[in-house]
Amino acid sequence: MLHATERQATVIAVPQGFADETERKRLSATALKAFRRLVDKWDITSQQAAALLGVSVSTWERLKPETVVKTLSQDQMTRISALTGIYKALHLLFVDAMADRWPMLENTGPLFDRRTPVAAMIEGGIPHMLEVRRYLDAVRGGL
Repeated sequence: MLHATERQATVIAVPQGFADETERKRLSATALKAFRRLVDKWDITSQQAAALLGVSVSTWERLKPETVVKTLSQDQMTRISALTGIYKALHLLFVDAMADRWPMLENTGPLFDRRTPVAAMIEGGIPHMLEVRRYLDAVRGGL
């Protein structure tokens, strides 16, 4: 049995959630900035960017300017979180321009079925985005 002086606090990592509107309001500007950069780096179209974000093209066009700040929905925050995780994993896997080209290259892997990762994520939505993120994290971890 541990004495009071020997006890250690157990830290439980709680995953980031986006249900709280105050938190979404606080994080939205940074999330949008990251998404805009990702769209530029991956060289994706406005239609693809809108589909990845889960909005109409006209809504994306209104969100595109750097001066626009809007509180994003829980869905939109989750999408951006998954996509920025994918972006980060790619830049850890590849040390060259392949990190930014990979999302737009046809892929024969089982997650993609000869589609580009972007096309597969558009079709599969949030669940597929999270699956791609887990896949890249596993590859990066050597699994």
